[in-house]
Amino acid sequence: YALPGLSVTGVFQHFAAADSEDDGDIAYTQEQHALFARTLDALRAAGADCVPLGAAGRRDLAAYDAIVFGSWLCAGGVSKLAWFRRRLPGWQGKKLVAFCVGASPSESPGVQAALEKSFTQTERARVQVFYCPGGFCYEKMPAVSRAMMKLFLRSLRARKDKTPEDEAVIRMISSSY
Repeated sequence: YALPGLSVTGVFQHFAAADSEDDGDIAYTQEQHALFARTLDALRAAGADCVPLGAAGRRDLAAYDAIVFGSWLCAGGVSKLAWFRRRLPGWQGKKLVAFCVGASPSESPGVQAALEKSFTQTERARVQVFYCPGGFCYEKMPAVSRAMMKLFLRSLRARKDKTPEDEAVIRMISSSY
């Protein structure tokens, strides 16, 4: 994992189907966990501290030279971002990175707008922000999430005066990718 000028010092994972009791979802979560554990082992071997968000509030992160926050983009917002933004004033002079993953491709309507509204102009000058597109797999979604996506898709298709952005979203979420 190499980007010029960026050394990974932390990592975040969202287990998409962790709350499901479906055998396929349980197997998928176990796969995700195994991959995540291998990634954590490699990062720790490289000297990075990986702190779960729930424990991060009890750590003195100001002691670090760089702080990387990772989360997911969903419904036009970055999950748990308020936690990171509240702490920005105490992190003067730090290298700050925020990344999020999401089901939408990078070029999809709304991704850039969501990232821009996530931070003020002053915050954007201090924080490097990245979006990492993931996949979208209806077959591996928990039933509730799958049903919510299908309802959202149905409501988009029912709009009488669809915008080009609406049409693009309909194409993107009509099937897994």
